[in-house]
Amino acid sequence: MVVVHPDLRQGARGGRSPAARLEEAVGLALAIDLHVVHSEVLRVSRPRPSTLLGKGALEALGRLIAAEEATLCVIDAALSPIQQRNLEQSWNCKVIDRTGLILEIFGARAQTKEGSLQVELAALSYQRSRLVRSWTHLERQRGGFGFLGGPGESQLEIDRRLTSERIARIKQDLEQVKRTRQLHRKSRRRVPYPVIALVGYTNAGKSTLFNRLTRAKVLARDLLFATLDPTMRKVRLGSGPDVILSDTVGFISDLPTDLVAAFRATLEEVAEADLIVHVRDIAHPDSEAQCRDVERVLSELGLEDKLEGGMIEVLNKIDLLDRESRDILAARTARHANQVAVSAVTGEGLDDLLALLARRLGEGKDVVQLSVPHDDGAALAWLYDHRGLEPAG
Repeated sequence: MVVVHPDLRQGARGGRSPAARLEEAVGLALAIDLHVVHSEVLRVSRPRPSTLLGKGALEALGRLIAAEEATLCVIDAALSPIQQRNLEQSWNCKVIDRTGLILEIFGARAQTKEGSLQVELAALSYQRSRLVRSWTHLERQRGGFGFLGGPGESQLEIDRRLTSERIARIKQDLEQVKRTRQLHRKSRRRVPYPVIALVGYTNAGKSTLFNRLTRAKVLARDLLFATLDPTMRKVRLGSGPDVILSDTVGFISDLPTDLVAAFRATLEEVAEADLIVHVRDIAHPDSEAQCRDVERVLSELGLEDKLEGGMIEVLNKIDLLDRESRDILAARTARHANQVAVSAVTGEGLDDLLALLARRLGEGKDVVQLSVPHDDGAALAWLYDHRGLEPAG
């Protein structure tokens, strides 16, 4: 396959260079084991409504695709249905855009019923906007959502009425998921464990950190979107209280709007969390831009108050930094009370993280130790009903 990042000459989006954007697009392709034979950045000074790319670039890419016998081309941008169709006709190969590639990854990775429903909703909403194209989800024989095509798959023309009905049914199912989550949250409130939600850019190391803190075995690989379905575990903060730690799906720049909306039910766990921990890959050259992308998605989800309230920033992967960079980072975290530098791989800095979490959760609370006789049932019942107090004996 061939990967192309069109540099639309509108400035580097999110502060990233075109080369960095291309590298990320190639990483997305590799995340689902696609074989990339060629990748390049193409300057596009005047986007064409019909094909996005200029005539010269269109012809040059067509020759390259034919020479490499590539059957798939990923355009790392948003393509209109007409542009997608025209590129396919010009190059005689399958063409998908950034949104289609991300949805394909999510379709292949979703393992729970809820995750599958959320991704299918996003995929159907995206596919409904395409012109007369093939839809392979209903009878597919592999993971993903069929944007890539492949052997053994039925080719069904989209029926807009059936698609709309399916979308309506999925939304009803997700409403049930939402109600179930609300009941689970209500149950957790009766056993007053604070909830800490891990958020961050994809491949920032959230799942590795989650596994290290909880001794869980969530899939943690050096791949974009290695984890899709949310996971929750109980963990003790050193000498502090027990908490519920939630690992969520990673964010990415230009995350499709439909996908953000589809995962709103899952991300409500973030909205309901007592504390949000933003895990960052501090060794990545685009760490600051990735941070802005995560904050932008959180704002789109209506979590501005969480941002203003002060998230904890976990600056992960310090094991990949040289000594000078680590010294600079240490001076930086010393000036910021809500930042802590760690390595989820080696465990370095995790004690400091646990202490910071316990300190933040204890803010504004008075610690009172009471000794209550075990036979004083009324007093014990009152203490458990008023959950702000934890009996010490």
